[in-house]
Amino acid sequence: MRWYKRLHLWWRKLNKPLTLGQLGEREAARFLKKQGMHIVARGDRAKLGEIDLVAVDQRMLVFVEVKTRTTHDAGHPADAVDRNKQKRLTRAAQGFLKRHDLEENAARFDVIAVTWPDTKKKPVIEHYRHAFEAVE
Repeated sequence: MRWYKRLHLWWRKLNKPLTLGQLGEREAARFLKKQGMHIVARGDRAKLGEIDLVAVDQRMLVFVEVKTRTTHDAGHPADAVDRNKQKRLTRAAQGFLKRHDLEENAARFDVIAVTWPDTKKKPVIEHYRHAFEAVE
């Protein structure tokens, strides 16, 4: 394979378009920063699950689940964070706290619902603080 062909393939791999979910997470992170929070992790993946965003709000650690939709035809984005999803997020958060030796810190779970119609340049963002308690 010629060098310019390899360079072209490498460039395309680096510049592939973001998915709707990735765009929603990026906008949610921007929103939280404007609210004065500090983003400390994005897309944290471990054996126990994935956490979309981890932020610090004053002295509290915030685990944020971001749900992005183009319409509400299948329901509100926040409704997708059902009991099973809450259990998975709780396990992932416990793993994060343990990995980073933060088990004594105060933490909460927030949900950010991003609705981004195809016709709009900017999404509608709804932030639900303390959306749910840790589920065992």
